[in-house]
Amino acid sequence: MNTVTGSVRTTGSSPVLARTLTVVVIGSIMAVLDVTIVNVAIHPLATAFSAPLATIQWVATGYTLALGAVIPVAAWAMGRFGAKRTYLTALALFAGGSVAAALSWNIETLVLFRVVQGLGGGLLMPVGMAMVIRAADRERMGRAMAVLGIPVLIGPVSGPVLGGWLIDAVSWRWIFLINLPVGLVALVLAARLLPGDVTRQTRRLDVPGLLMLSPGLALLIYGLSTGGERGDVMTPGALLPALAGLLLIAGFVARGLTARHPLLHLRLFRNRTFAAGFATLTLFPAGYFGSMLLTPMYYQTTRALTATESGLLGIPLAIAVGASMQIATRRIDKASPRVTIVSGVVVSVLGLSLFGAQLGPDTPYWRLCAAMLVMGAGVGMVMMPANATATRTLAPDDVPSGSTALNIASQIGISTGVALMSVVLASNVAGATDPSQRAAAFQHTYWWAVMLLALAAVPALLLPRRRRSAGGSTSASETPAQIRTRRSRANTAPAEGR
Repeated sequence: MNTVTGSVRTTGSSPVLARTLTVVVIGSIMAVLDVTIVNVAIHPLATAFSAPLATIQWVATGYTLALGAVIPVAAWAMGRFGAKRTYLTALALFAGGSVAAALSWNIETLVLFRVVQGLGGGLLMPVGMAMVIRAADRERMGRAMAVLGIPVLIGPVSGPVLGGWLIDAVSWRWIFLINLPVGLVALVLAARLLPGDVTRQTRRLDVPGLLMLSPGLALLIYGLSTGGERGDVMTPGALLPALAGLLLIAGFVARGLTARHPLLHLRLFRNRTFAAGFATLTLFPAGYFGSMLLTPMYYQTTRALTATESGLLGIPLAIAVGASMQIATRRIDKASPRVTIVSGVVVSVLGLSLFGAQLGPDTPYWRLCAAMLVMGAGVGMVMMPANATATRTLAPDDVPSGSTALNIASQIGISTGVALMSVVLASNVAGATDPSQRAAAFQHTYWWAVMLLALAAVPALLLPRRRRSAGGSTSASETPAQIRTRRSRANTAPAEGR
């Protein structure tokens, strides 16, 4: 059955799915590579522009704020302009912003062009994910999500090494220029391979909702980032924006539950599987990405390694995440989502606990890498499988809102985790003068990351025990009576039609 809902045909056809995945994976690789490369380049950029580190941090912060602010628009843009047109626009913004960033003549223009990049990057993942979900039938969802996870493997492995080489061998400008050929290839392939936008919804943009959610997310992320940088979330410069952001988000939630055409369908949270997936994808990234902030800092400040050396030590983790993700996400089509994802949380907690417990000024690197291998195996069993499980139950009309909400969850989780780890580390490392004391400060901070990972098991236990059938998708707009009628008809259908 072909369903047309505002943009791309939902066909379940293997050729359509393969073409969509090809385009989305290339675009995602470009975005993930850019983030990992820029993280390595912060100190070289400070030298190049003769600017303090606090100012240079806006190269990353400006991108993140733009990313958070534009994500809520994704669902409406897909309905209004079509998924293909929205994705092409996102690619053009990201590639164009990259070229402009490479041509920056001072720190102010670099931050401005990174914001342009962020506007494109914020649309790439939710729109790309929505197109993949629509192109994949429910039986192929896990395998499609496994392919969509390939950039998570490639980015962390190659980004730090590639970024370090470009900066040392050529110029910092090439960490942005490298996006141009990849972006052009993605644009050409997207124009040629993505299914056409058949029809478009004409519902009006929920302007009041947008004016609450987008600034709310930006203020919350800004407050958390500022608190993390200063090592104190209670300073007015961090606390006031964060509280203002939370108030705006609360206002958006109140409006979203009553508005006729809300920016996002918050009634999706009546679906227990989706709500549990949303919570899992908020808590788990908070612990995982928070710990990823700590690891290179430990290697560089306590073990006196270079950025390139610390990046190379992160390769085992990235390989373990990628390999485990491919296996677990493909198996999620047949295995129990609850068992798979909860097991992944447990393995991740075990790996990070082993890493933190043996942390010291001279711990053998092979032991640390072994612990990261265990953690990576668990991480791969959680994030993309949870995405696949949460979105499998969505009706086609609800896919844009669902994919957008899940991306918002991850962004809030990441920002919260990074800020929390920064604050806890700053409070523990104060006064630490020798490597043993610094190692102890890192060790204490890692237990907070372990706690966040462990908390993700609570909502994960609410995920379905068995894989849902393809007929289990429900729409947020359906009434309970309509759902019961549809399911009753499905249960009484002839066997050959099931």
